[in-house]
Amino acid sequence: MIELKLPIDQIKVGDLIRVRPGEKIPVDGVITEGESAIDESMVTGESMPASKHKGDAVIGATMNKSGSFVYKATKVGKDTMLSQIIKLVEEAQGSKAPIQRLADIISSYFVPIVIMLAILTFVGWYVFGPSDGLVFAMLNAIAVLIIACPCAMGLATPTAIMVGTGIGAQHGILIKDAESLETAHKVNTIIFDKTGTLTKGQPEVTDIMVMGDGLISYLEKSKPSNQTTKQPSNKLTKQLTNSELLQIAASVERYSEHPLGEAIVKTAKEKKLTLSRVSGFKSITGRGVEGKIKGNQIYVGRSLSPELHPRGVVLNKDGKTVVYVYINKKLIGIIGIADTIKESAKEAITTLNKMGIETVMITGDNLATANAIGKKLGIKKVLAEVMPQDKERAVKNLQLGYGLFGSLEKNKQNFQATKPPSNHVVAFVGDGINDAPALAAANVGIAMGSGTDVAIEAAGITLVNKNLLSVVSAIKLSKKTMKTIKLNLFWAFAYNVVLIPVAMMGLISPILASGAMAMSSVSVVTNSLFLKKAKIN
Repeated sequence: MIELKLPIDQIKVGDLIRVRPGEKIPVDGVITEGESAIDESMVTGESMPASKHKGDAVIGATMNKSGSFVYKATKVGKDTMLSQIIKLVEEAQGSKAPIQRLADIISSYFVPIVIMLAILTFVGWYVFGPSDGLVFAMLNAIAVLIIACPCAMGLATPTAIMVGTGIGAQHGILIKDAESLETAHKVNTIIFDKTGTLTKGQPEVTDIMVMGDGLISYLEKSKPSNQTTKQPSNKLTKQLTNSELLQIAASVERYSEHPLGEAIVKTAKEKKLTLSRVSGFKSITGRGVEGKIKGNQIYVGRSLSPELHPRGVVLNKDGKTVVYVYINKKLIGIIGIADTIKESAKEAITTLNKMGIETVMITGDNLATANAIGKKLGIKKVLAEVMPQDKERAVKNLQLGYGLFGSLEKNKQNFQATKPPSNHVVAFVGDGINDAPALAAANVGIAMGSGTDVAIEAAGITLVNKNLLSVVSAIKLSKKTMKTIKLNLFWAFAYNVVLIPVAMMGLISPILASGAMAMSSVSVVTNSLFLKKAKIN
């Protein structure tokens, strides 16, 4: 392989790039050879270098600390994460918050009123002033116009928004628009998706149980009809082993993209099991998957029976997700899967609860599993058994103040039965494609940086550093930014209310008026810059 040094603008997607210790990573990509520790603080806000190995993604413009590695370029130019961050920050800094529109409306009335006051000042001093009242009246009218210039009012909001979005980017919080930054301080309910948001999204198989009635002639029945067996007919059945149960489930699940299915397949590969050929594969949204192996109908997913198996109930109480395996509609086994809770999840939930913000967990898991995980995290309100298409509806109902929790599947009929007691400002935190409608429907959508592009596009705020404490930081940043904006607007209005009458009375010359006007603008900008010292961690 020939190695060449090329300008960064000549790098193309698919090129293999070698990065040595101390060098900056030029573009986004995936490591194909080697390992290293990479300083990603400029993007994620994390001070500790991140360990990277083969198959891990690397971000352009971050610093390689120790090892040497080769990686494949996946995004170049305007498509890199850094370029997207710059674009988002520029768009956010250029967008208008609702409170800015209010200031613009006030200014639209303020300007003609000031002109009328200036004319009134001129007429008053010209008619009732000294004998040389023309010049004096003109100077006082000009002083009124200068002192009332709404520069401070116009700068009050955009300067604070610009500083606020910049601070957010430094802490790994990307704010798409000013409206999201403003609305975040009003949030009183936050809904967290479970898988990949509160948990690491890397579930592992913890239990494999073959049911007592799992005596089946599955293997023998699959033989061609022209084959015979010397075994007596009452011994044609066979007790499945744990490995055989796992092999059957993994054979069907390998065609699925669900994290639980991937966990089953991963475990089967680790045990070096040979997977069977599957025909007629079908994914049943929110339920499971099915397919045929050697003529037998296999179903892997939620229980087909309304009554859960006792062993499944025990696993659910331990916070594990239970996958039921059926052959020809006969239950043959149970697989328990657990997803590790993120280190920052419990602290983030505890902090939000102390701030008086209601936390809710939403998941497709059954109620027992959801309650067990909610209990570990300190989340008292759980909405379980939610189909992907129902997440948006759950958000809208919570916005209206419906306090229905538990199993959505069992309470669909009563979900809109009561009159909403109050309106809630709801934030939704998610990462998957199926979260996109809920992210868009929420007052504030917050996407994890590790999530899908669709989810990130639908959200108003993106957490690049994947740390759930950044949800707390985003709300604190919003509150401090809004406090700064309100203080700026107060100063701008107070300045005009106090000094316009003074100028009308002829106590300020145009020169002093211009100085006061400039100082009011400087004070607003300075107050916005003080926002940089705000502690949001």
